[in-house]
Amino acid sequence: MERESIFNRIRHSSIATKHFLFLFFVTLGLFLLLAWMNLGKAEHVLRSQKTGDAELLAARTNQFIDASLDNIENIVLLLENRLDLLKPENEQLAIDTLRQYASKSSSIARTLYMIRSDGSVISSSQVYYDILGNPELPRLYELALDNYGALNVSEPYVSPLSGRTLAYVLPMSGEGKNGAGQYPGVVVAEVNLDFLTTSISPMIYQSFAILTRDGNMINRLESGDKLLPTQAGVYPPILTDDFRSSLMELQTGTSEIKGRSEKLMAVKTSTNRLGWSLIAFIEEDYLYQSLHQLNTSFRVATLVWTIVLLISAFMLSRLLTRPIRRLVHKMDMVENVEVIPRLFEDRKDEIGRLSRSYRAMLERIQQLLQKTRLAEERKKEFELKMLRSQISPHFLYNTLACVSSLARQQRIDEVRETIRALIRLLSFSFDKHSEYVTLQEELDGLSMYMHIQQIRYGGSYRYRVEVDPALLDQKMLKLSLQPLVENALFHGIAPKEGGTICVRGSMDKGIVRLYVRDDGVGMAPYKAKIVRSNSEQEDDSNPEPENGEETKNASSSGRYSFTGIGLQNVHDRIRIHYGDRYGLRIRSLQGTGTIVRLTFPRN
Repeated sequence: MERESIFNRIRHSSIATKHFLFLFFVTLGLFLLLAWMNLGKAEHVLRSQKTGDAELLAARTNQFIDASLDNIENIVLLLENRLDLLKPENEQLAIDTLRQYASKSSSIARTLYMIRSDGSVISSSQVYYDILGNPELPRLYELALDNYGALNVSEPYVSPLSGRTLAYVLPMSGEGKNGAGQYPGVVVAEVNLDFLTTSISPMIYQSFAILTRDGNMINRLESGDKLLPTQAGVYPPILTDDFRSSLMELQTGTSEIKGRSEKLMAVKTSTNRLGWSLIAFIEEDYLYQSLHQLNTSFRVATLVWTIVLLISAFMLSRLLTRPIRRLVHKMDMVENVEVIPRLFEDRKDEIGRLSRSYRAMLERIQQLLQKTRLAEERKKEFELKMLRSQISPHFLYNTLACVSSLARQQRIDEVRETIRALIRLLSFSFDKHSEYVTLQEELDGLSMYMHIQQIRYGGSYRYRVEVDPALLDQKMLKLSLQPLVENALFHGIAPKEGGTICVRGSMDKGIVRLYVRDDGVGMAPYKAKIVRSNSEQEDDSNPEPENGEETKNASSSGRYSFTGIGLQNVHDRIRIHYGDRYGLRIRSLQGTGTIVRLTFPRN
């Protein structure tokens, strides 16, 4: 109810208030929409920039990893052909050589080994190896032999000498390979993963993970990592199996993934030669840190803009509606349309055009009033003319003379039918209750009229009706068809001394169309309009036939017509009652016949 009350108040308020509310709220809405779109675009640009920087940094970090691992790969390939270091007498030389290569690898190679085919081991840290040993070496030895002499890399493991590491392994080839396909020794290089992780950490946003082809994590997670979900009660931290599986399913590029407590942006690089993937993680909140200041500026700008807009809209509404209010006041003073006042016609703006349009409207109203009064006068004139000529004395006289002639000939049945038809026809004509009748009633009156004419002139005058039964209930102007049939009878059939008149009816798109067609003498096209006009000119001064004798060829003057209402009269009556688009149309072909179409709207 309160909402309806506010709506009604606005609806019934002045145009200045409506203009102010519309201008204020629409402009404010557009401003907020544009600001929101710009804010969203800025957010998208910033997000794209951050993720693009992260992808670029991750790709460079991946290149750093490849470059670091290339050092170890080069060391292993250099040691592959040093079979002389496997000889027992060169064991100290071998230890010194391995220590020298390890020191030159920028600490990426933690420990180097040479494993002889008999299982003895030479290490770059021989003393520590003799004390601690390395249980992973037999497995690494088998891994090297399983790759058909090619370089291979193990999965991460824990070494007593190198800590958490992984190893490059390569069989040593040369003349020492025996006929059974065995290698004289294997080179093993353990990677310093702690050094690799420490070198990568400053390059990556917040957190990262390096995964092998099998999904094992190479780097060790920090104990204080709050982004990635880890297994509870496990140290050092290990990723949960579900999260690690979801990492393996990530596509290369930027993706969203659920972290420990919120969504993370995961930037995954393409795999390197070893099948490793680097994945950097960024909190979504981190991406929007730069937007806080922008949001604050947006709120302040919105407040200032709203105040300025409120004042501007109010002043503009008052300024624009002031001449309109004055114009309304002038319009309210107009009480007589016949006297048109002078308004603000000297203005060149919209108010001046409105004033001139208002004056033109008053002038058109004056013209329409005059046309309406004239139409009413013409309508009354037509109605009086119809009342005056509803019965033609010639028709009534000739019909009674015909009855008298039939009575003298003792044709009693025909006398009875003629008198009955005349009585019904007179009753239909004199009924003044309504100017409208149904199509069925109009056709009944027309049938009675044609029955009398056929009795008077014989069977040479034929008449038939082909009207859609659905149209019989349609209302139409009384005595609209009868003048058309009279015209067909006296102007078309009578000169030919016989013929057929057909009345058809149909409806299309809400318009009723009635056709009166005869196969009489027809007329030239230019005479069609003359017939419609001249049919009104009745000659009432012609003498009646004596002794009831009638001429079958009735004259075109219409002295044997029933009503004396001409086609032009019918046409004008239809246009007055239904509009200018309706009325009569005549088509005729000389020697063939005439068609008259009558149209009026469905009711």
